[in-house]
Amino acid sequence: MDFLRPTSLSEALALKAERPDAVPIAGGTDVMVELNFDHRRPAALLDLNRVGELAEWSTSDGVVALGAAVPYVRVIAELGEALPALSMASRTVGSPQIRNRGTVGGNLGAASPAGDTHPVLLAAGASVEVASVRGSRRIPAEEFYLGVKRNALEPDELIIAIHLPAAAGPQQFAKVGTRNAMVIAVCSFAVALHPEEARVGAAVGSAAPTPRRAIEAEEFLTAELTDTRLWETRAPIRDSVRRRFGALAASAASPIDDVRGTAEYRRHALSVLARRTLTWAWNDYQGSERSCA
Repeated sequence: MDFLRPTSLSEALALKAERPDAVPIAGGTDVMVELNFDHRRPAALLDLNRVGELAEWSTSDGVVALGAAVPYVRVIAELGEALPALSMASRTVGSPQIRNRGTVGGNLGAASPAGDTHPVLLAAGASVEVASVRGSRRIPAEEFYLGVKRNALEPDELIIAIHLPAAAGPQQFAKVGTRNAMVIAVCSFAVALHPEEARVGAAVGSAAPTPRRAIEAEEFLTAELTDTRLWETRAPIRDSVRRRFGALAASAASPIDDVRGTAEYRRHALSVLARRTLTWAWNDYQGSERSCA
């Protein structure tokens, strides 16, 4: 196995063009597990740890450009205000050691249905910037996931950044797992309120072959908040509305039975998570103290 160590983005892209079979590695929290269990034996690894351009983030015109190799611990420490739901999701990833190494870019590259950051990217309206020696392009997050551990990258492309609008309203993330620490999600849910656009974003994770937007739930709640002028009045949301939102969120999933939970349990849990996260987000919107997810 060859080990390639570029020191710049241009060099990394050139090596990926020359060796499209090379597997990118930064934090290694997914790749090294596959190697250790002999689930994967690539011809080459492309180490991105010395590519400084991938380990930075910036904000321009209200959009955060998050480098693909920025670790979760920095998202938590530096972007909690701009990207609250992504920070919440990052706190739930693995152990402190994994959060020190793992990255959102790696989560995207692995494209696991259970990836913790995926529902947040969908609810927030993120796009994924990918590049090759041929140039760069942006892929809307909802078009990036093609199947279980399959993404929209071409063989010669690398993920270089994730672009997310800085939060203009409350966001929440929650997941259910079989224990409190270092847990792979049985299911997860993210909601983002976009008051300036009078729009709601919502997405489910670990409950379908890919992460999915809960489009019917989004449309229902957006219409309800608009028609009843709740965006302006910030009055409480009726319990019947929260329950309908939860039911529609659960209907967006197509879960399976596995060792972590049954399909029936996942649907039930998603409806509960959707109601809870909406309640927390709306409490924030009303100006109450932020609830802990």
